[in-house]
Amino acid sequence: MSRRRGAGTVLAVAVAAPLAAGMAYAARSVPNAPDTPAASVAIGTAEVTQGTLTERVQVGGVLGYAGSYTVDHRGVPGVLTAGPDSGDTIGRGGVLYRVANAPVRLLLGGVPAYRDFRYRMSDGPDVRQLERNLVAMGFDPYHRITVDRHFSAATATAIRRWEASWGRPAYQRTGRLAQGEIVFLPTPLRVTQLQIRVGRTVGPGTTVVTGTSTSRVVTAQLDTAQRSTVHVGDQVEVTLPDADPIRGRVTAVGEVATAPPAEAGNGPPQPASPDTATVPLTIAVRLPRGSGLDQAPVTVDVVTGTRRDVLLIPIAALLARPGGGYQVRLTGGSAVQVEPGRFDESTGQVEIVRGLTAGQTVEVPAS
Repeated sequence: MSRRRGAGTVLAVAVAAPLAAGMAYAARSVPNAPDTPAASVAIGTAEVTQGTLTERVQVGGVLGYAGSYTVDHRGVPGVLTAGPDSGDTIGRGGVLYRVANAPVRLLLGGVPAYRDFRYRMSDGPDVRQLERNLVAMGFDPYHRITVDRHFSAATATAIRRWEASWGRPAYQRTGRLAQGEIVFLPTPLRVTQLQIRVGRTVGPGTTVVTGTSTSRVVTAQLDTAQRSTVHVGDQVEVTLPDADPIRGRVTAVGEVATAPPAEAGNGPPQPASPDTATVPLTIAVRLPRGSGLDQAPVTVDVVTGTRRDVLLIPIAALLARPGGGYQVRLTGGSAVQVEPGRFDESTGQVEIVRGLTAGQTVEVPAS
């Protein structure tokens, strides 16, 4: 097992963890010099039990929103007359901004709007995307649209119904949509910034709005040594500042590793250290109603496996053994060499593979 760790990452199965915790306790078994008084260490006991050990990877992360989106103007040039505020959420059919008081509306889909929509236009995936939106917004009440690549008369009728919902009089309803009237994005938009001041002129290609999706995620950096232990779909527990832990699910484990450059001091730049390389980890979460946390630091515990019917003792019972390895001190004073297995630092337990039996008692530093 690799013992290296990425910055800000704690591996819950790391085998070096008990050393610091048990150092003062272990010191009492080392003979003192004749004139040096022995340190007094309070001792307790713990029973060797048989149970289930949960293997976890623990990483620090940041709570935010998934995705990053840019809205560029594709219509005729004009003055920006209205725009959203930071933090606004714009859903399907909502107005993103207005140019010369003409609204630009949001529809959902992955294909950008690259042409006008009108009767007798050529077939294409963008037509299917438009029809899916019209049906979802309720503008095909009689189910006349076949959602496909073909712009039909039923599609034009549904657009007229949409135009009517805007308050447009009947004689102005065309059943057509110009390229600059709509924007397709894969998700509803949470606005982060209006990129151009109201009153300024915008033209084709001008970035007007930037934002994210409305889906909450935690992003973290996972040590490359831990990558094989974490998988998409793994259930996690996320600890938020001043709040109860919530459940989450791993949605992406990055494949491209990065590492911060080594500290160079006064010398030339140093290459990045492979021991600090990490990959991005994305976790989907659902926050309690009313929670507005953003960019908040969190702790993520990923359960990577369980080991059932194993012998367990407190990690603090382990002592460094002269010459290497570990030992414990049984109640009564005799030292026994042991072979530890996996560690669960979240509960403070360690699996014992060899050296003890269930029901024995071992000494631990008193709490």
